[in-house]
Parts: sequence; structure tokens; C-alpha cells
Amino acid sequence: MSAAAPSTRQAALPSLDDPQDLISSEFLALVRWDPRIGLVFFPQDHPELGYKRCLVSWCVKAAVSKHQLCWGCTGRWRDSRQELNEFLTASADQPIRVPATGLGTCTVLGCPRPERSSHDKLCFAHEYQRSKRGLTFEAYLAHSETVALPSFGPCRVVACERQSSSRGPYCRGHAATWRRTHAADPQLDEGRWRRTAPSIAVNGQVSLCGLPERVTFEILYGLQERTRHGERTRDDQLRPLVNLLRTIEAASLRDIEEAKLSRQVLNVRNSLLKYVIHSELSPETERVKDVWNAAAFGHSGSLDFTIISQPWLREAMKRWAYDDLPRRRGKSPARSVRTVIKQMALLSDSLRLQRPDLGDDITAVSRLDLTAFLNRLGYLVDQGTLSATSRVNACRQIRRCLDELRGKLSLTRPGEPLCGLPNDFMLNYSDVPDDPEDSEAGKDLPLEVMRQLCELLPSVDEPHGHVIRLGIELLIDTGRRPDEICELDYDCLDRDGDGKPVLIYDNHKSYRKGRRLPITESTAGLVAAQQERVRALFPSTPQDKLKLLPAVQSNRAGLKPVSPKTIDRRHRAWVSSLSPLLVPTTVEVEGERVTKLLPFDKKKIFPYAYRHTYAQRHADAGVPVDVLRELMDHRLLATTQKYYRVGEERRREAVDRVTTLQFDRHGNRIWREAKALLDSEHTRRGVGMIAVPYGGCTEPSNVAAAGHDCPVRYRCVGCGHFRTDVSYLPDLEGYLADLLRSRERLAATFDADEWAKNEALPSDTEIRKVCRLINRIKEEMDQLTEEDKTQIMEAVGTVRRHRQQTVGLGMPRVRPPETDLRPERIA
Repeated sequence: MSAAAPSTRQAALPSLDDPQDLISSEFLALVRWDPRIGLVFFPQDHPELGYKRCLVSWCVKAAVSKHQLCWGCTGRWRDSRQELNEFLTASADQPIRVPATGLGTCTVLGCPRPERSSHDKLCFAHEYQRSKRGLTFEAYLAHSETVALPSFGPCRVVACERQSSSRGPYCRGHAATWRRTHAADPQLDEGRWRRTAPSIAVNGQVSLCGLPERVTFEILYGLQERTRHGERTRDDQLRPLVNLLRTIEAASLRDIEEAKLSRQVLNVRNSLLKYVIHSELSPETERVKDVWNAAAFGHSGSLDFTIISQPWLREAMKRWAYDDLPRRRGKSPARSVRTVIKQMALLSDSLRLQRPDLGDDITAVSRLDLTAFLNRLGYLVDQGTLSATSRVNACRQIRRCLDELRGKLSLTRPGEPLCGLPNDFMLNYSDVPDDPEDSEAGKDLPLEVMRQLCELLPSVDEPHGHVIRLGIELLIDTGRRPDEICELDYDCLDRDGDGKPVLIYDNHKSYRKGRRLPITESTAGLVAAQQERVRALFPSTPQDKLKLLPAVQSNRAGLKPVSPKTIDRRHRAWVSSLSPLLVPTTVEVEGERVTKLLPFDKKKIFPYAYRHTYAQRHADAGVPVDVLRELMDHRLLATTQKYYRVGEERRREAVDRVTTLQFDRHGNRIWREAKALLDSEHTRRGVGMIAVPYGGCTEPSNVAAAGHDCPVRYRCVGCGHFRTDVSYLPDLEGYLADLLRSRERLAATFDADEWAKNEALPSDTEIRKVCRLINRIKEEMDQLTEEDKTQIMEAVGTVRRHRQQTVGLGMPRVRPPETDLRPERIA
């Protein structure tokens, strides 16, 4: 059989005159692509395409095991029953002759025939002549009768780049393969076998010969994009994929059944195909489909409109999505659009289930259908199929979306998808149910839990535990979102004008880059230490491309950050491995409320909970709400206020403690023996007392008048209905200071008649009353133990915060805390 023509063997690049001319010449040069040869070479030292050689000194194969040995050396090491270092030393002293046939050509000048092996550098004919003449290798090469011999031609297997080693049609490897294959199946078509047989595997190269031009383009372009995005690809991952494509004579990567691929090879195939599909996308062609690939619009994921069954509503939602997508920001903008589509699908399902025409007739729908939809949502909530929050969000989003379809997009005009839609088919503001109790606030972790977690941070599992541990510490210290911490650049640490450390991060959710967050020196020390580790691990990578928390796998250059999923998975495994975290919990035992140490629910400990804890910690310390909004990097004040609260249980416990130190106007202690208040007492306290300066008033007529029916107004400390407690001590002290300042000021600086001064001058009796009240409260406090005093002061802080949250902007108006709020822990 004659040799195959070059046009049959080569895997030429497709003519990419269309929009497919996407493969750069730099990448083709990197993989040494020559369409006449059809080989892709993997540079050994490349961060994404490179490979490590086997540790055995004389072995030229690629390492495939975690011990950095090839498969052959791994088997020999296991058979030797030696330690790895001992095996490597013995192997270096006693190299094994491992034949590697057909890799090079004969050493005789001009001879194109393949060498016998990597050790015998002559072809079979020349080696036979040398041995017959009894000459040494050097003498035979210098002999005058040693001349080049003609080639037997290339191997007839299309994928093979080797030369035939004899007068037969195949190289030695394929000749042996054909003998075995033909013996097993004598009816096998030899011509098809030549077209589909795989090439002989060689380290660092993959043959694309015999593949259709389209498949060749898809592999080369996908490989280029994987490399550009920092995804590592090994030749042993690509080779089985190419062999399977050749075997089934596929016309595209889409033709492969996923069941025929291993997990690693399947991941490579899906990745290559993803980039190829992205290269074919455009917004103009994608917008007419029922399932959109969001990559056509610069986003990730997909948008499925097939879940909306009515054609008119589906087309309208396509128009809405096409208009809404360009205004989305963040890392996953399509997710918000996808949520609205799913919510609109609830309305579509309601129309389909409750209308005889399945909702397809746009002119027949009415307000009654929306009423039925609202009732169906209530039914789904009652059945547990839909949460109350999802119900509110669905009503709110559908109302807004229907308004935009009518107003901004004007889709009810003639020729538009909603032409003929009745005017009453719309949701009103009153149709949106009230928000359920906020579920965001209250996700913060108790201080006792945080202290225990910080002490146990060194137990985060290795290997590379310092990356996960540092990620968790930064989540605790900074209150940033997990993806913001994972994406931190190497140069994320800076100093402000005062020399204080600042963390530079990107707010991906709101698409705000280069945000600056003040941090403590201890946190800055953690970042600086990690910078040194990263620089030592990746000394050759440019500093501006490094990540502070590099991924621990497939990241030879340090360009890929650790993923939030990895942080979450390792964090969950770490928390689950810890012993029970005990926290003081108030429980009722035989009618009395007592405090016990009970295990904390570990399901409440997740990375995002640290952000809530950060907000609550600062709120408890008295940071003003506008400052906290800046620290949380929120645009709206209302968003910040969702991240903290004084819970009812926490507030009640504080009231119980503070009430045990309640006093009347004479300084006499009330409820001295009270251990806890009954529910009825708490209710009576709420409805039977009105807040007044420095305490509360129990006069029924004044309570009924909301504090406006008092004949001795502003003289509460002299009234028998006045009650105060230890939580008002700072206010009483401030009031006393004001009285004293006013008396000194009137006595020294004002030129007024004596009667006017007497009227304005604070009375000595009032001053003595306030002083006596303050002294009595302090005396009672001094009689407490240090533990009781600490608990009372914590309760006072809680009560005062709640009291001031009921007015103003919802935050305590006290002095901001020190900047170092970092819990004590082992770094």
C-alpha cells in the first residue's frame, strides 16, 4: 500500500475567515503548532501546560502520582518495598534500560529510518550491518561503506507521526497493535482502523492528525482560552479526549457522550466546548432564543424562559431581561434576572392552572387572574412550598416588572408582545404582603462562641491550612463577604495619612472597586506575614498578578485565588470537627429562670455569619449608624440596620437584671427580691409606664396622655410616680452636672434681678434629691460581686441601646469604640 498523501495526514487549521479567526499566533508558537505535522506540544516549564518529570534521574517520562513518579517507576518503587529516597538513590546507581522504540531517527547521516530504541541509536538494517562486521558504534559510523538507506515511508495510521520501521505499512508500535486487533476481530475494516487508531503516546505532545478541521479548531481555541484563564491542562487529559473523538469520527466536541469520559477528561471537554460556544455567541442572535447563554451579554450562567408557558408573557420577559441586563453589576448579575424570571413563572403557572385557555389569550386575562395568583401564593406558603419571604419578594418584583413592561418599555403598543393586555392586569402597592420578621438580623454569633472559635483557629486542617485559616481570620476581623476576602490581591495592604493600616478590596456585589477599610495592626500583621509566604511560594510571578490567598491546587503561578466554595467547605469541616461550643443560656427550670452552659448549634456558624457578627460587634460598641454603613460598604442605611438588633430574649434578660436595681424618688430599692419577671409583669411594664427624663412614670392619667398630662412636668425626681434604675445612672449624673453648671453660671455671670435669678436657679432640694438618688444606686452597685456587677453593666448597655434604638436613626448615640475590636485569639 502506498503512503498516504500529506493532505490526508495533516490536521490543518480550518480557514477562519468568518468570526472564527480567534487563535493567536503567539499561542500557536507556544504549542509549536505546524498543520503539516498536526502535533500539539506541551512546554514543560509552562505554568498551565507544563508537566513535571519523574524524580528518577534517568527517566524521561512525566510524573503522574503524588510522589512525582511516572507509572512505571511508581510500580517499581512499590515492588521494591523501599522508602522513596532510598529507591531514588538506588535507581540513580542502577538505571534500567527501558526501550522506547521509534522516537528518533537512525544516527547514520541522512538515514530517515527510525532507531531501534533510545539506547540503540541505529535502525534495524544498520545495526545488523554493524554487528555482522563486528565494529564498535563509533567505528561503524566512520566506515566508508556506511551509507543512508531509503525510507519505508510514514506509518499508514493517520494519527501517527512516525516512520515505518520495515517494509510493512506501520511503525513498530502500530504493527504490533494491528496484529493483536486483527487476531481478535478478523472482520475488522483495516481502512477504518487506520483512520481511527490512536497515536503512540509520547510525553508532552498530542497528535491531532486525522481529526476534522472543525474539531481541530475547537481543541486549539479551547486550549488557548483555558490557558489564558489560568486553567491547567495536561497532555494525559487531552490525549484520551482526542483519541475518542478520532475513534467515533466526531464532527464536533458536542458529539461525545459524557458517559464515555472519565471525570477529569470530561471536565476538560466541557471547558473546551464552553469557550468554543462563547466564541459563537452574540447578543443579536441569542436574544431570540428561549434559553439564553448569559455569556453573550458578558455574564455567567444561563437564562431559561421556557418555564414561562404563555408566549406573550415569555416574549415580554425576554424584552425586559434584554433591557435589564446591561444595568446589572457584580460577579453574578444574571442571577438577579434569573430570579425575576422564576418569580414571573409563578404567575405563568397560576394562569395555566386556573384559566380554561391556559392563559394563552392575552385579551382574556384580568384583575381577577391576579387575585387568584395572590391567593395561590398564600396557599403555597401555607403548604410550605414557598417561604413567606419569597412570597413578598415575588409580589414586589412582579409588580415592578409589570409596571416596567407597560411604562418604560411600552410593550402594550400595537405590534408589541403585550398589545391587547387589559389595563387592570397589574398589581397595586397594597397587593404586596407585609415583610415577615427580619431573618437577616440575629445571625451574629455570641461573644462566647467567637472566643472559642478564635482560640481553636490553629486546628484548621493542613495541608495549606494557613490559607484557609487566614481566610477565616480575615472574615472575622473585617466583616467582608467571603468572595471579597478570597479575591484579595497581593498588594491589598496600605497605610492612610496617619500611618494606620487599611485593607484594599473590591466590592463585587455592588461593582465598587478599590474600597478601603480601616483594620487593626494585628490584622495587618496577618496580611503582611501572608504576603511573605506568597512571595516565597511564587518568586517568579509578577507581584501585581499575585493573589493574597492563592488556590492550593492547579495554581503553579499563584494567579488563581482560593474559591469561596473551598473556604466554605473547609470551614464547615473544621467547625464540625470541634468539640461542643458551650454558651451560657437562660432556661426555665421549675418556674425559675436559670443560666446553664449548653452546646451552641454549629449550623449557625458559617462564613457569612462573621459579617453579621462584625456589624453587631460595632453596633454594641456604639459606632454611629452612618459610620457603620461605611464600614459595611452599604449604600442604604436601611440595609445596614438589618445586620444588627437587640433580640427580644436578650432584651428581656437585660430588663430582668436591671429591674432588680430599680429605685423610687427617695432612692429606696424596689423589687429587691425579684429573680425574674413574669410575662404579665413585662406586659404591665410596657403598658403601665411611660418614659420620662431619667426614668419612667406610673401615673395612669399621665400614661394615658402619653406623658402630656403631668402637673409637675420636668420635676420627675420629686414625684411619687417616678421610677428609675441603674440604666439611667449616666443620665442622672449628666443631669446633676447640668444643674450645678446652671447654678454657678447664674450666680457668677448674669446681671438680673434677684427674683429672676431665684426663679431660674436650680433648687438645693432638687440637687440634694438627685445626689441622694445617684449615691444610692452606686451604693447598691458596690455591694454586688464582680461577676454580678459585670452582668449588670452588660445588661445596662443592652437596655440603653434598645432605649435609644426606639428613637432617632436606630443606633446608640455614644462615643465610638476603639478601632481594635479584634477578639483575643491565637494568630
